[in-house]
Amino acid sequence: MEHHNAKTTLRGALILSLAAFIAKLLSAVYRVPFQNLVGNTGFYVYQQVYPLYGIGMTFALSGLPVFISKLVADAPDLPTQQQVARQVYRWTWGLAGSLFVGLTVGAPWIARGMGDGQLTPLIRTVAWMFLLMPDLSVTRGYHQGRFEMLPTARSQVVEQIVRVAVILLVASWATVQQWSVYRMGAWAMSSGTLAAVAAWLVLPRWRRPREPRVARVPHIGRRLLVEGGTLCLLTAMMVLLQLIDSFTVKNGLVAGGLSDLAAKDLKGVYDRGQPLVQLGLVVAVAFATSLLPALTAAQQRGRQREFKRLTTTMMRIALVIAAAATAGLMTLMPWIDRLLFGNQQGTAMLAVYMLSIILATLIQTYNSVLQSQDQYRLTVVALVSGLVVKGLVNHWAVMHWGGLGASWVTVGSLLVMAGVIWYGSPVMLRSGIWTFPFLGKLLGCVALMVGGLQLLLHGLAAWWPGLMVGRGAAGGILMLTIPAGVILFLATALGSRLLTVREWLTLPHADQLLRFWQKLRLHGGK
Repeated sequence: MEHHNAKTTLRGALILSLAAFIAKLLSAVYRVPFQNLVGNTGFYVYQQVYPLYGIGMTFALSGLPVFISKLVADAPDLPTQQQVARQVYRWTWGLAGSLFVGLTVGAPWIARGMGDGQLTPLIRTVAWMFLLMPDLSVTRGYHQGRFEMLPTARSQVVEQIVRVAVILLVASWATVQQWSVYRMGAWAMSSGTLAAVAAWLVLPRWRRPREPRVARVPHIGRRLLVEGGTLCLLTAMMVLLQLIDSFTVKNGLVAGGLSDLAAKDLKGVYDRGQPLVQLGLVVAVAFATSLLPALTAAQQRGRQREFKRLTTTMMRIALVIAAAATAGLMTLMPWIDRLLFGNQQGTAMLAVYMLSIILATLIQTYNSVLQSQDQYRLTVVALVSGLVVKGLVNHWAVMHWGGLGASWVTVGSLLVMAGVIWYGSPVMLRSGIWTFPFLGKLLGCVALMVGGLQLLLHGLAAWWPGLMVGRGAAGGILMLTIPAGVILFLATALGSRLLTVREWLTLPHADQLLRFWQKLRLHGGK
């Protein structure tokens, strides 16, 4: 029976992980065609208000459902599970109603705080999505707590598909009809509410007859505030940093001497970095956290040696993938920028912004490990510390150094978070993971990949100078350089034994890669 439950849990975790990966991928990818349709200023309008939606989505998609599922799973029987769901539902309705009223009434003040009073209708449009948050979060959490993962997974994917489709349709129609960017933004923001309705429609209902009646479960409200709020904050880390940007970047650019229109345009360029960072995070964290169910099982069974081994593997894989992705994006940023967005505006600030991938990946991976041990306080302290740094410094940095200043402050804030987590973590999570030989090999692999890419780019420029100009040319260059960079990094990583065989084998299809590498070595030795 225990084996069956473990198998069901693992399969459910994999289903949810796959659904989350698809949802995050869609959420990152759609912004490229959207920006191409609406331009820098249209993208600025959307991204100024997006963090408010992002916070609500985090509550309903991942933060609250995970917490609610733990409450439901801990309940001893079906009636108690239903009672837990009913109590949480009432509390979340109070939270959702407060947020709805606060955003609706406070929209003019929030918009003025962002430096653009015309954002008021967009903020009020976003507010409606919060009214669906209780049904979505409680229903998802209830089914997850009963180890029924498919309803949540299906609703996550449906929600993102509907949202992306509505946004791109609105952008296309607004372009044809020559709407103002603010009218377009308001309609695009309505996608959040429409997508939430679609997600709710595909979710099975959790309410059942109240018989037999059970007593109220104590301390639900306090646990929802402390534990549930903590999970939501940690999940919304990057969105919270973006929210601070919404209040400080455009205002800082104007204070630094730019006109209002030029500041909006440059903020739209700065926002190009967010889908690229999100893509890097999706890949790195998805590979690393695939080990999370095994990690949690090892912790619950008291197998400390296995827990330490899995933690080391997860941390190292996360850093290796994030470092390779960051270095590749930074090196190829001029051509990525041209291919995706049609020009090379803001290449330097976008390249610096890519450093966020390494730090955010490490923070999220450390957080996953700490969550498996039911430790939340440290990551909350780290998050608050980083947000305080971002909030205090960002406006000043933007005023003096423009978008580049905002990029560096984001990286600095994440560095503060990572430092607090590392310093405050148990000794087991610090010793033996980041050894000097491992870090030296990783640095060497990254340096060789970057050097190889630079040589290849210089060679292409010398061979055919015209190849370096134009959007189509940028696509051609990336089709050559990205596979070359991947091959070069893998070859140096395998040759230097950056990861152990056991660590390699946790990655998909790594067994085939290792066999191929072994054949190459045997062939080369003859």
